[in-house]
Amino acid sequence: MSNEDITLTAGDAEATVQPGNGGRVGGLRVGGLELLRQGDKFGCFPMVPWCGRIRNGEFRDGATVHRMPLNSPPHAIHGTARDGVWSTARVSADEAVITYDLVEPWPCPGRITQVVALTEDSLTLTMSVETYASSFPAQIGWHPWFHRNLAGTDVRLDFRPGWQEERGDDHLPTGRRIDPRPGPWDDCFGMPDGVEVTLDWPGLLELTVSSPEKWVVVYDEQEAAVCVEPQTGPPNGLNTHPRLVTPLEPLEATTTWSWRRA
Repeated sequence: MSNEDITLTAGDAEATVQPGNGGRVGGLRVGGLELLRQGDKFGCFPMVPWCGRIRNGEFRDGATVHRMPLNSPPHAIHGTARDGVWSTARVSADEAVITYDLVEPWPCPGRITQVVALTEDSLTLTMSVETYASSFPAQIGWHPWFHRNLAGTDVRLDFRPGWQEERGDDHLPTGRRIDPRPGPWDDCFGMPDGVEVTLDWPGLLELTVSSPEKWVVVYDEQEAAVCVEPQTGPPNGLNTHPRLVTPLEPLEATTTWSWRRA
């Protein structure tokens, strides 16, 4: 099938999936309100096969050190799949399944599958990384750019993390867990019972980002948007909290955005 944009609809909700632009969700409209910042680099892109930054672009797989391109010097950031062209495997009115085969510069063969499922009051993203060759470490995450302001109303964030990953001068976690500090943030938080972050545009819409995963990066330093990024490990996690993809056990993750209209 082609890699052209896909439009999903359910009630007054509409999502645009862009296989040809890194497998991202390019837009999400609810009741005529566009919730995601628009543009080729925005929407909501998948972070895979790693999330956030890798220190100096290097990670170890057993005795082998692999080096990724430094696209956020001195680090590598947000994986390779967001820069690739995905393929459409299956589409219905309210669900799309898209795939991406890992290629250079990622050193290990594998396939990523993402399912985007829309209902009248939720969007669920499910992703898996699988291999039929050698095992390798990987991460899964999502990087949505939610509009800070909708129809003249600024968003309010509410979440109760168990800890904050202390951020070093190099923008990476130091390995220390600290008590959560007030924002603004470009920081990773631990939520041991699963991610749950609410974005509330009072009088318009309340949206909750949830995931069974235990880490979330919150980025609200930009005037135009707020990012809430559930992921399977912290930044630099290929080195500090690796999750192994094997021929017998893929890496899987999911997140759901559910909303209530005012």
